[in-house]
Amino acid sequence: MDQPGDGASFSPASKLDGVSRRQTKQVESQSRPSAALIHETIRAEGEQELERRWWAIVLSGLAAGLSMALSLIVQGAFHGLISDDATRRLVAPLGYTVGFLVVVLGRQQLFTENTLTPILPLLHNRDLRTLASVLKLWFLVLASNVAGTWAIGSVLAHTSIFEPRIVDAFVDISRHTVEGTFSTTFVRAIFAGWLIALMAWLLPAAKESRAHIIVIMTYVVALGGFSHIVAGSVECAFLVQSGRASLAQYASDFFMPTLLGNILGGTTLVALLNYGQVAAEIDDHRE
Repeated sequence: MDQPGDGASFSPASKLDGVSRRQTKQVESQSRPSAALIHETIRAEGEQELERRWWAIVLSGLAAGLSMALSLIVQGAFHGLISDDATRRLVAPLGYTVGFLVVVLGRQQLFTENTLTPILPLLHNRDLRTLASVLKLWFLVLASNVAGTWAIGSVLAHTSIFEPRIVDAFVDISRHTVEGTFSTTFVRAIFAGWLIALMAWLLPAAKESRAHIIVIMTYVVALGGFSHIVAGSVECAFLVQSGRASLAQYASDFFMPTLLGNILGGTTLVALLNYGQVAAEIDDHRE
């Protein structure tokens, strides 16, 4: 596989004539990263992910599935402890961001990030070998994420570590995963996939503000009631294992529409469109 191009060649300073090397470096230090540079940074990460050993991917994905329970736990704590309805609606979704902070900053494998990161190498290489690697990565990450969510969902459903009002809050928060129609959940999942993939696109340029980007984007997901395949799987698995929903509801009302919507939102709205805006520039540097 080709290596990403020289980062300096994607800098606005590389287009300037008649400036010294020192001035060029000063311009580079003050400039925002170009879309092409962000693309190549994410593509390099994608190439690395596609080359990881399967067991490392599975362990990382399992850790992510377990960690995502923090979104439900902290959101449920806020929901159960805040009595004012208006305040609760604004503050409780902040708890949803905690699981994503742990997973993303901890570099654990999250399926919705993988609707962008490995897709860029696929769009660059355009071969069956890369396609097979992407599908393998998707399967391993999704399976391990879901396994982690069911394991932690069982703990939440069958233990008494939280007081009743917090458990009631878990139920209230989780009901949305099985209450919508297929089409409604599908559209909500498109928005979630789009927002999480956008988050992954923004992170390389965010530097010390990465945590802020994660909080903002995932807060919007929670505030909008959008459907995320991993965070939602914690919620729906909790409902199933506590007898408040059936396995059939998990599969048909939540899993399938959410998975399809997340893939469409992340791959089409972010990966393809953002690749399209830099494709010509990338091809110029490839030649």
